[in-house]
Amino acid sequence: MTMLSRVLGLTRDVVVANYFGASGSADAFFVAFKIPNFLRRLFAEGAFSQAFVPVLSEYRTQRDLQAVQQLVNYVAGTLGSVLIAITVLAVVAAPMLTAMFAPGFYLGDEGKFELAAEMLRITFPYLLLISLTAFAGAVLNSYERFAVPAFTPVLLNVSLIGSAIFLSPLFDPPVLALAWGVMIAGVVQLIFQLPFLARLHLLPKPTWGWRDPGVQRIMKLMIPALFGVSVTQINLLLDTVLASFLQTGSVSWLYYSDRLAELPLGVFGIAIATVILPSLSRKHAEKSSEHFSSTLNWAMQMVLLIGVPAAVALFVLAEPMLITLFHYGALTDRDVAMAAMSLRAYACGLVAFMLIKVLATGYFSRQDTKTPVKIGIQAAVANMVFNLLLIGPFAHVGLAAATAMSAFLNAGLLLYGLRKSGVLIWAQGWLVQIFRMLVANIAMAVCIVFLMEQAELWLEMSVWQRITEMAILVVAGVSVYGAVLVLAGIRPRHLKHA
Repeated sequence: MTMLSRVLGLTRDVVVANYFGASGSADAFFVAFKIPNFLRRLFAEGAFSQAFVPVLSEYRTQRDLQAVQQLVNYVAGTLGSVLIAITVLAVVAAPMLTAMFAPGFYLGDEGKFELAAEMLRITFPYLLLISLTAFAGAVLNSYERFAVPAFTPVLLNVSLIGSAIFLSPLFDPPVLALAWGVMIAGVVQLIFQLPFLARLHLLPKPTWGWRDPGVQRIMKLMIPALFGVSVTQINLLLDTVLASFLQTGSVSWLYYSDRLAELPLGVFGIAIATVILPSLSRKHAEKSSEHFSSTLNWAMQMVLLIGVPAAVALFVLAEPMLITLFHYGALTDRDVAMAAMSLRAYACGLVAFMLIKVLATGYFSRQDTKTPVKIGIQAAVANMVFNLLLIGPFAHVGLAAATAMSAFLNAGLLLYGLRKSGVLIWAQGWLVQIFRMLVANIAMAVCIVFLMEQAELWLEMSVWQRITEMAILVVAGVSVYGAVLVLAGIRPRHLKHA
């Protein structure tokens, strides 16, 4: 379901690139969408889920359904009330927020700034709606109902695609249709999940419960987690802030390249972290340290198995992928070349992005949110230093490279902390597995480079030629990678988690 969502997300970006390219209006929309989307990842999918799921899992393990229902009611009422207040304030203060998140617009392009602020008033209520959707999804995930929350983002992509195609001719400027598409998606996504909660007999009856012990525990865990779990998102947002000072198109180039890097991160990295969180939380509650460590080992092995070849493919195929997906309509040859450079920088950090999602889960499942915060602060400070050092000589590419570098620092410190505390013990055969994967990745890269045409030829191809060539490269790369893994001794049974 996550794969379907991400593929449709890519289709959405293809449509947006075709209709709006890397223009000033596209830059304005990406800022107006990124602000609530960033807060969604920070509050809803980030800190809230990581704090709520362990507490809910504990209630489910140790208490009856009535106690679980009461916790769900209190959390829904408290979370909803706080978000309504934040949303009202944000809509009123939209110009101030826009100036804060895109100061380059405010100082250098009044038209772009006003358009971004106008769209932010439309898009910001999405935070309220999608946070409540994430709350419902967290409940479903805790009861091993993973498909429905994973499918829900499909509705956002369908809404934005429909808005770009059918609503944009009705608006002036047309890009306003995308802002309304975000709002519509929030409503649809929330309504979609409610029947599935009802089947679990956990449809919330929102009740203010600030002083409830369960809510207090969630809040205590959530406040430090606000920073710890979402450092990657904060770093990406800092990229947008600094990119707003660069030439027009920089925000869009970073957006398109980030979206391609987000595809494997979302399909596999976030999916693996989502699946293991309830399991790790239960194993911690049951004091099953051996199984806890085994689950983390399996998750890291899966990240390396999938993340490394994905990163290699993104690096080698940067221009062909961008041309095949986005080089239609308003997106120019220069836009492709500029986005390809930042895509390669993001690709270098892809494995670290994925490991952060998995390793942070090892802390949050044990209700330890303080350690990732300390690590997150160090990574964020490092990211800003890297940004300031690299933005001068490398412009938007330097911003992407700084994000990748700080991600490795973050992942490395998280891994060190888990090892030092004795929570993570290496499984047997790790070095052998890494060597096998390294050989398979080198073979895959050589195969792709040998078969790949020059970027100039891709620009001259028709749509179907591009799709055919890309399909050949993907099939060949996957086949070589899989064949070398098998020859090196890795079998499907080795990838199963006991």
